[in-house]
This record gives sequence, structure tokens and C-alpha cells, in this order.
Amino acid sequence: MANIGRMLVILGVVLIVFGLALILAGRIPFLGRLPGDIHIRRGAAEIYIPLATCLLLSLLATLILNLLVRFLRR
Repeated sequence: MANIGRMLVILGVVLIVFGLALILAGRIPFLGRLPGDIHIRRGAAEIYIPLATCLLLSLLATLILNLLVRFLRR
């Protein structure tokens, strides 16, 4: 039962951090406007493909999750 409790607490902390990141994402000036992001505007149509932003966020998430897993294995 202790392991389930620990996992629920960790999941709660991860959800809180993710929620705060979503709230604060609009205030980060470079997020969404990196050099690898594609933005096409033709008339009334607009296409936005945030490639570089997705790669950066994926790298950060991978690093954070790897650190969490290493910390939990102790």
C-alpha cells in the first residue's frame, strides 16, 4: 500500500507542475517562436507547426522524467 500512496503523491506533484507550466506557458517569450517553428499564412488560412518547440519540450520532459525515475529507484 505504501508504494501506491507514494505513486499517487508523485502523480499529484507531476500534475501540479504540468498545470503550472500550462498556465505560465504564455508568459515565456521564446516559446512558440523558435527558429524551427513553421508558420504559414495565406489569406484567411493559417497553419502553425511548432517543430522546434515540441522538440525542446520533449527534451525537457525526458530529462525531468529520467531524473524522477532515478530518484525513485533509490
